[in-house]
This record gives sequence, C-alpha cells and structure tokens, in this order.
Amino acid sequence: MNFFEISKIFSAVLLTIIVVMGINKVADYVFAVQKPEKAAYLVPEPEETTSTKSVSNDSSMESIKNLLVSANIEDGKKVFKKCAACHSINKGGNNKMGPALWNVVDRKFGAVNEYKYSAALLNYEKNWTFDELNAFLINPKGHIKGTKMAFAGLKKEEDRASVILYLNENSDNPKPIQ
Repeated sequence: MNFFEISKIFSAVLLTIIVVMGINKVADYVFAVQKPEKAAYLVPEPEETTSTKSVSNDSSMESIKNLLVSANIEDGKKVFKKCAACHSINKGGNNKMGPALWNVVDRKFGAVNEYKYSAALLNYEKNWTFDELNAFLINPKGHIKGTKMAFAGLKKEEDRASVILYLNENSDNPKPIQ
C-alpha cells in the first residue's frame, strides 16, 4: 500500500466524521426544542395513604385493628403464600430462608434460637405486636434498617390485616384482637 492510498482512506474517514458532525449540528438547529417557561400540566403531589404512613401514626394503628376485626383468615392463608417460600407457619415447622412463624404474634424480635437473625432484628427490643407486624409488612427494610429480609412488602391494608390475622390464628395462644 502506498502513501496515496493511505491518504485516500484517511481522507474518506475524516470526511465521514465531518459529514456526520455537520448533519448532527444541522439537525440540532432544525429540530431545536424550546423548553416552556412553565409546565403545561402540573402533576399533583400524591396524598399520603394509611399504607404509607409511619407506624407511629395513631390513625394507622387504629385502622389496622379495625381491619383485623373484618379480616378473613382464608384470605390471609392465600396472601401468606407469598411468605411461604421463606417462612414455615406449621407448629414445629423448620426455619427456611426466614424463621418459622408459629406463635409469632407477641413474640420478641429475634427469639427463634435456631435461626441466624440480622443484627438489626436482634437489637430491636420490641415484640411482634399487631402494630409492629403491620409496619414491618408494609416495608420490612424501611421499618427496620439493616434487616436481611428481601421482601418488598404488602401494600394493601386488607392483605396485611388478613395475613396478621392468619399469623395470630397459627399459634398455641391466639391474642385477642380488641
């Protein structure tokens, strides 16, 4: 290959780059988009629902107890299928990826001896009350920072209430709802 052919190849590559950049500049000029000064459509701020309120809100606590009264154990059993991949609900059931949940209502956090809990759950000095279960089931990682539970949560209040009622019934001593 001689110098003349190399210069032709180099010239062709250089011309291609110049043409592409030129077309890009012309397209930017022809199809320029002007941003409006104010938005044509304002998106309203979402209202906070009881499913997104924090556990410290009294109305949220009151509503989960009211929902427990009208909750359905059969619905809870169906919704619990989402949990069954990682948790056992049977009396004497083994731990799976998560701890066994028999007698979970009013049990201390991190109380299953044969299960290796995250430090966040071991250091959480509370019991699994209806309110704590509700808050945890909304968003496990958001409620207790550092938990290793990789579940997105149950957003529907009715689903959470039914699962909590189902968990309560799967106990040697179900707790009264009122």
